[in-house]
Amino acid sequence: MFKTVKTLGVAASLVAGLAVGAGAVKADEAPVKMSVIGTWNSMTNYNDREAPFWRGISKDTEGKVIATIGSYSEFGLKGFEVMRMLKSGVFDYAYGLPGYVASENAVFEGADLSSVAQDIGTERKVAEAYFPTLEGAFEKYFNAKLLQLYPFPSQILYCKDEISGIQDLKGKKIRVYATSLGDFVEGVGGTSVTVSFGEVIPALEKGVVDCAITGTMSAYTAKWYQAAKYVYSLRVGWGLAFGAMNMDKWNSLSETQQADMKARLDKLTDSMWEATAQEDDVAIKCLTGKECPIGADAPLGGMTLVEPSAADLKVRDQVANDVVLARWAERCGKDCADNWNETVGKVLNMNAVAK
Repeated sequence: MFKTVKTLGVAASLVAGLAVGAGAVKADEAPVKMSVIGTWNSMTNYNDREAPFWRGISKDTEGKVIATIGSYSEFGLKGFEVMRMLKSGVFDYAYGLPGYVASENAVFEGADLSSVAQDIGTERKVAEAYFPTLEGAFEKYFNAKLLQLYPFPSQILYCKDEISGIQDLKGKKIRVYATSLGDFVEGVGGTSVTVSFGEVIPALEKGVVDCAITGTMSAYTAKWYQAAKYVYSLRVGWGLAFGAMNMDKWNSLSETQQADMKARLDKLTDSMWEATAQEDDVAIKCLTGKECPIGADAPLGGMTLVEPSAADLKVRDQVANDVVLARWAERCGKDCADNWNETVGKVLNMNAVAK
């Protein structure tokens, strides 16, 4: 597995800096045992951030916290089921994508609506503005304590056959994993198809889908270039992810333990944003360039890069306003939309109106 962020020189901030001084856990408290489910083991978020943090926490806390972690891939999970499993106590801590749990309520989509945030700095402001809303929703629907929101690299499109711009998405079957991504696809004249991440390559090969959406580094590490030949770098989302703890588990911790855990996870979250900000350009080079900054032995994807034109970006922005935001406001309802307007809307200078 490629250690991308180590090559980029930021590994020290990812793991070594996690031993934070939030106040020592009392010596007479029993060790906290944590069972954690992470995301996909083909991706850098799991290999370079999620897994090292939890595997190293026993040493970092001098045995005060003992954790085991496995990935969706290792457990044979698709991601849509993890919060039900967390709620039932199968896991103590779970990572996932809000789009994977939005079937419970459209409120979960609000921090990563397709195409509305165009850069990672803005997306972080969006996540911070919407955090209290999601915190309440995780507790209400999943008996969970939301502790992290962090991004995967920017979400763009990968197509099997040649495309030259946004107009070529019309009539295409396009893999999505969240409803608002489907809204974008349908807004440009395509057909949205829900396919789990691990099934995308065979879906492309068999013609179940013509194109698929995921993050840049995610596509590279999962070798999507084996089935898709064109990268269309139109940014349509961020793949915002969460980390949440079973509320009963959280409430079983003392105030000191809670403060210590939150401080460590806040530090991890900062490192996730920092690393992801650097991964987009690296991944695009590895997918399409003549060299891969990850290392001399890293494979080259050999894909053709298609960059959006000014006209493409104008269409994307129109679809974001007229289709994505409007449909989401309708799904979520007036109170939900009003809350979004007072939080995320102020960051983006956008207004969601439920008809």
